[in-house]
Amino acid sequence: MLDVLITIAVILVVIIAYVLINSYRLKKAVTNLTQEEFIEGYRKAQLIDLREAKEFDAGHILGARNIPMTQLSQRHKEIRPDLPVYLYCQNTGRSARAALMLKKKGYNQLYQLQGGFKTWTGKVKSKAEAYAIKPPSILGGFFILHTLILSFFLLYSTVT
Repeated sequence: MLDVLITIAVILVVIIAYVLINSYRLKKAVTNLTQEEFIEGYRKAQLIDLREAKEFDAGHILGARNIPMTQLSQRHKEIRPDLPVYLYCQNTGRSARAALMLKKKGYNQLYQLQGGFKTWTGKVKSKAEAYAIKPPSILGGFFILHTLILSFFLLYSTVT
């Protein structure tokens, strides 16, 4: 029983140390900005939306460039290291990881939207087709037809 308690205590200490070290690294890598502070500076900076293309198309901050976090390691050279970089994602998880990665690559002027895009109340641009109702695919139509025919036969077999 004592061995189990010691193991749990060690695991907790390691987890707490990991969280503290990461929060310290993050604090050194990126500056959190409120929406007002973000609005004041993002027009003079490189505004990067780290969300995936579908999220970006559904709505993004006016003037933002989409470089999804999943592509950032290959596309980071599209971002100039001599200019401020304003990052945002949906919540701040991706922008925090992006800031750590960019910091390692020599970027020093890194800023992140506090709370992420979900808290943004400023101007938003979206593509109309992101909201359009898409027709069902042929395969989806086949399954609907199949279900209707099967239902008809089941109903017919129970009646007779």
